Amino acid sequence: MLHSDTTLKFYFYVVFQVIGVYFNLYYLIPKLLYVGKYFSYVLSVLATILISNAFITSGYFLTASLSGKSLFELFGVYPNQFATIYFVWALPSTVACMTLGMSIKLGKNWLEAEKRKLNLEKQNLETELKYLKSQINPHFLFNTINSIFALIHKNPDLASESLANFSDMLRFQLYECNDEKIDLEKELQFIENFIELEKLRLDSDSTEMQFDILNRSRERKKIAPFILIPFIENAFKHISKGKGKRHFIHMSLQVDDKILKLYIENSKGFNEILDDSGASNGIGLKNVARRLDLLYPESHSLVIENQKDRFSIKLELEWQKS
Repeated sequence: MLHSDTTLKFYFYVVFQVIGVYFNLYYLIPKLLYVGKYFSYVLSVLATILISNAFITSGYFLTASLSGKSLFELFGVYPNQFATIYFVWALPSTVACMTLGMSIKLGKNWLEAEKRKLNLEKQNLETELKYLKSQINPHFLFNTINSIFALIHKNPDLASESLANFSDMLRFQLYECNDEKIDLEKELQFIENFIELEKLRLDSDSTEMQFDILNRSRERKKIAPFILIPFIENAFKHISKGKGKRHFIHMSLQVDDKILKLYIENSKGFNEILDDSGASNGIGLKNVARRLDLLYPESHSLVIENQKDRFSIKLELEWQKS
């Protein structure tokens, strides 16, 4: 009943437990726990519980006094059984309420902190991508211009075609990849142009190159921009070292309705130390792996093998539903 003889005791439970919980959540936790004063916080929480519990216990005696009945008539205990009321009846309920309120608050704060951390990682990733799109690798730029310049008198047609490819790459890099996902066709065209321009500065007699792009259903597929090119640029970087020896690059890129598979294997100098910061515009293989973890969580696999005389990567990327 809402207005029985024991209603006042119930109100004491509700009011003082709520006061204790809110005092803990909005004063003790921000002022003590979050600033590292752990010992003071524990003592303060214990004091809050004991004080709240004392007020709740007093509600039993006040209820009996106002109702004109004895404690035994209302609750089945005698006045000298204060410890039973305080420790057996009221204290477990008060501790449970404080614990539940604190658990909800800390759990909510943890989830918010994880969300902020994820958003910050995504913002950093977007910043890296914007830098990647706005900066042109100076070595690639310098080498490409020199290669095209050398072709102007030797092979004007090839020089003209290479210059058009170079222009398409710059246009894509600066203007056509501003979305989170772009058409796979555009990414593949960028890769093909990059490969053709890199071929210009290689010695075809000492370098074996095989590039197979099998994309049967590229039309409707979307992909994060610049997620593949760092692996390809890394392969060319390796074979640019140790001139005078034979090199090779074997690449296979296969696309179907469910998955994209990229496999690249290339030679490297016998004493060469892997520099995984040498991918596209400084993004590095480690950062590309991190981008994959954030953009394609649990929908990709990346295996990198760095051997004495060769380097290989195998990437499998499952298409995500739009």
